[in-house]
Amino acid sequence: MPFRRAYRAPLVTVSLAALAVLGLGGCDSGSDAKPAGATGPSVLVPGKPGEANRTMSAEDAARQRSDDDTPNSADIAYARMMIEHHAQALEMTRLVPRRAESSKLEKLAERIASAQGPEIESMRAWLAEHGEDEKGDGHEHATMPGMASEAQLKKLDAADGRQFDELFLKLMITHHEGAITMATDVKAHGNNIRIEEMADDVVAQQTSEITRMRAMQ
Repeated sequence: MPFRRAYRAPLVTVSLAALAVLGLGGCDSGSDAKPAGATGPSVLVPGKPGEANRTMSAEDAARQRSDDDTPNSADIAYARMMIEHHAQALEMTRLVPRRAESSKLEKLAERIASAQGPEIESMRAWLAEHGEDEKGDGHEHATMPGMASEAQLKKLDAADGRQFDELFLKLMITHHEGAITMATDVKAHGNNIRIEEMADDVVAQQTSEITRMRAMQ
């Protein structure tokens, strides 16, 4: 019996050591199989006509996008239209202090004005930076969604108290929905990253404000 115990103990030790070596070898093999430089998810890049699709890392895709950041017609039209769109929102908020009944509506109007005033200046600066004027040919302005008509603005200006509050919320919700539509459209068709960032801000800010306004109706 003493001889058998002395004989079996080395076998167990060798077996555990062998398993450890095999385990390390398996880990090394797995890490070698990982493609070099694969640090994140891949992005499918559509090929040009007649060419196959290809994949690249998210980092490379972002870098390629930034290398070709030239504004296209959708970017320029968006900036021009949104300046006028925001300007009408500011026109509506200026009526609030002397027409509104609700203090909550006054705070909302202040919030809208404090966001959209600086956004107008940012879009004007962006147009100037890219050598574009603010007005353009005027054709795109006729298609802006959510804009209040002259008759609606006159009716709002003539309203007072609760009637004003109700009409303001109705018109501003529609106005915000139109801005979100425009922002979503330029995100799909534009090419400039700065415009996309501004569109993202519009979607986030005005979606939140729509929720607030609906709760106030």
